[in-house]
Amino acid sequence: MPAPKAAFVLVHGAWHSRSVWNKVIPFLEASGFLALTLDLPGAGANASAPASLHRQPFDAAAFAAERSPVADSPQEERTSAVVALVEEAASLAGGKVILVGHSAGGMTISAVAEQVPSLLLAVVYLAGFMVPNGMSLLTMLQHGTMSSALSPGLFIGDPVAIGATRIHAGSTDEAYRSLLKASFYADVPESEFAQVASQLHCDESNAGALAPSPVTPRRFGSVRRHYIRCTQDRAVPLSGQDHMIATVDSALGGKTTTHTLDSSHSPFLSQPANLSKILIDIGVRSLAEENANRG
Repeated sequence: MPAPKAAFVLVHGAWHSRSVWNKVIPFLEASGFLALTLDLPGAGANASAPASLHRQPFDAAAFAAERSPVADSPQEERTSAVVALVEEAASLAGGKVILVGHSAGGMTISAVAEQVPSLLLAVVYLAGFMVPNGMSLLTMLQHGTMSSALSPGLFIGDPVAIGATRIHAGSTDEAYRSLLKASFYADVPESEFAQVASQLHCDESNAGALAPSPVTPRRFGSVRRHYIRCTQDRAVPLSGQDHMIATVDSALGGKTTTHTLDSSHSPFLSQPANLSKILIDIGVRSLAEENANRG
């Protein structure tokens, strides 16, 4: 069996898990790439829910007020977990890694690229939070270009008091479920929406939203960067995506290479083949550029 061309490390966004990449990984592997992913600390198999989520009968007021079990989880835990996976992927592939981050996962991949730029062929943001040095996800979310985002309407309770940004993906309220679908999965079939919603965890530690971006021109700025724009996104609106691209390019110099999908926030579910084609093209192009630079 031939050695992989290079490796992809795929990082999910807030409230999601590694399972979001299940449709994409086979495409990457069929093209000769290794593809690794993980449940971030506090996510997926590593998630912890407030006790009130599972009490019967359900008490909405208690759920909105209970302090989160992940309230004190630092962003550094997630950064360290992805650095370790990048190191593993680089070793297995015998080369560098294309690091992909979706949505809030963009904050983590930025921190990873700042720590280990020499291990990366490219960093790729999929409708991701890509912000300049010192800015947090929350600051960007409050920018005017993000004002049409639907996702803040999902937040439950006082994030400061509970220590987390909380959603209730298992809600039986039809208006809430409709807002959840419109925010993240507008072009995903209803049957699939029900399945993916059942896999969401409810709490994201505030630490991730408040952590300032550590990126610098010398380290992060030395890595090829790509941004996959999602034109129908209602969680990270296209105007916000384009603002982040322009802001980071201005602050760090260089130019982010952009790609566009006519999709909602979750093309790994609605358009896995189209998304995979973009990722594969980025991988092939990055390898060619790397080999040319060596020559």
